[in-house]
Amino acid sequence: MTAHSDRLINEGLAQVDARKWHYAVLASLQEHGPGSQATLSRRTGIYRSDMVGVLNELAERGLVGRAPDPDDRRRNVITITAQGRRHLRRLDKVLDDLHDELLAPLTPAERDQFVDLLTRLLDHHTPQTPHPPISR
Repeated sequence: MTAHSDRLINEGLAQVDARKWHYAVLASLQEHGPGSQATLSRRTGIYRSDMVGVLNELAERGLVGRAPDPDDRRRNVITITAQGRRHLRRLDKVLDDLHDELLAPLTPAERDQFVDLLTRLLDHHTPQTPHPPISR
C-alpha cells in the first residue's frame, strides 16, 4: 500500500512538474514563514545537502526568494513568492485529488478516523518534529 501511495503521489506531482520535496518546502514556508536553509531542513526532514538543490530548483522557477539574513550575512533567508503561493495552491488541489483516489473505498467517517489514527501515530513517533497536518 505504501509503495502504491508513494507512486501515485510522485506521478501526480510529476504531471504538474513538481516533486514531494518542492511541496514540503513551499508548505513549510507558507505555514511557518521564512527560514534559513538549516531551518527548512529541520522542518521538512530534507537533508541539508539535498536542500540546496531543492531551493535552486524552486528559485529558478520563481517560487521562492533568497535574501541575506540581516543578522548573519553568511546565511540566506528563504521566502515563498506570490507565484510560489499560487503553485502551492495548485499542488494542494493535486494532492487532495490523489488522496480522494487513494481513499476512495472508505466512507467519509472512515477517512476521518484513518487520518486521525495516522496523525496520532505520527505524533507519537516524531514528537520533536512539527509536521504539516495531513489533508483530509
